[in-house]
Amino acid sequence: MQRSYRYYDLIMAAFVAVLLCSNLIGVGKPVTVLGFTFGGGNLFFPLSYLFGDILTEVYGYARARRVVWAGFAAVIFASIMSWIVLHMPPAEGFTGQAALEQVFGATPRIVAASIGAYLVGEFINSYVMAKMKVATAGRHLWARALVSTMCGEAIDTLLFYPMAFYGLWSDDILIKVMMGNYIIKVTWELLATPLTYRVVAFLKRSENEDYYDRETNFTPFSLDT
Repeated sequence: MQRSYRYYDLIMAAFVAVLLCSNLIGVGKPVTVLGFTFGGGNLFFPLSYLFGDILTEVYGYARARRVVWAGFAAVIFASIMSWIVLHMPPAEGFTGQAALEQVFGATPRIVAASIGAYLVGEFINSYVMAKMKVATAGRHLWARALVSTMCGEAIDTLLFYPMAFYGLWSDDILIKVMMGNYIIKVTWELLATPLTYRVVAFLKRSENEDYYDRETNFTPFSLDT
């Protein structure tokens, strides 16, 4: 029988919301704050990795995998919806078409880069987290969360920015944004460690679950739990 969890669906919804907002808001805007250059959307995108760590730690890789695919479906739908709405003829007198295209008119190249980097990065994050939990017998959550995020975010950053912006941004800006984003993402994980411990402890206690992926099929191409 499949177990029923009180908070699993809520965490899935939060994960998808963070992912959609990060992809729709600020993904193509490099910003500089105090001399530090980074992608604006990456102030909040690392939260998706935090949720991924929590899901894998408490519910296991297979259930985290379902959430990753839910996020993938949401991003695909948002991209298709944006394309259709933007290409429909605007009503007479409407003057906001150019502004909407500027904000929501991501090119197919950026969409493909975002989706590809997201899938690979999230699955690597969850895989490393699950394997390290078994290897450490559930100890050192802070190290497992940090290492898994460093691996997943490194792949995400290395894939997304060159795929999306190489040739559009100067090499100097591209490298600065990639390095800045990666530092921000890893720093986020470090700063969130106390919160991660509290949320994980609460969920394990409330759900009566602490899953170990000892016999899990780690293929990403499945929705089985």
